[in-house]
Amino acid sequence: MHVEWIKDLPVAHRGYHDQNKTVWENTLSAFSRAVDAGFAIECDIQLSSDSVPMVFHDHDLQRLCGLVGEVRERTAAELSMLSVGQTADRIPTLKKMLELVKGRVPLVIELKGISGEADDGYAESVLEVLEGYHGKVALMSFDHHLLKALKEADCPYPVGLTAEGMRTEQFAAHKDAVSLGLDFVSYCVAHLPNDFVAEMRKSGTPVITWTVRDEIMRAQTYKYADQMTFEGFDPRLTPATA
Repeated sequence: MHVEWIKDLPVAHRGYHDQNKTVWENTLSAFSRAVDAGFAIECDIQLSSDSVPMVFHDHDLQRLCGLVGEVRERTAAELSMLSVGQTADRIPTLKKMLELVKGRVPLVIELKGISGEADDGYAESVLEVLEGYHGKVALMSFDHHLLKALKEADCPYPVGLTAEGMRTEQFAAHKDAVSLGLDFVSYCVAHLPNDFVAEMRKSGTPVITWTVRDEIMRAQTYKYADQMTFEGFDPRLTPATA
């Protein structure tokens, strides 16, 4: 499936936030800022208790909302009322985010899973929300069961593996995932170079990195991969400053 576009633009990690000072990660404010700057957007999905895809990174609410409890214990309506970082931003649904972006920049969406049983229907819920969206979208996950579910659901978007590691057994697991028929890889920049990523690129599979925060990481990306997922600096400026 065509995913060469994933190489074109730097990807703003969880949106173009400011390290959660005033513009917090995975909020509509961070996504608006990324659109205005012309960056692709990476974001994370968690499911609500009523199986609505929410844009949120953590499994629990403590770090981002200052509350005890799991995301999956609350409904979408409840989650949508919660402030992120005590700002005016609330936890957005994937649908709200899509309505904001409107295809103006590419989206790289990571599904955060728990287990095969707990995630039953997860992939289908995300695909249902995406149906009819006009814009470049790629889906990815660390979780092999979610990647398999996306492929079995005939996902019409590029599907990629989010990965890290330097050990042979990790590479073997990564190759098992890629054998599902994946289209790209998102790899930890601190673990470059390595044989797995080199093999992917040699085969023509695009590789992006995460998470680039300084000039050294940016240089590693463009030496050993195709594009970066970044945060904490403006890649339009050279050199990068943390």
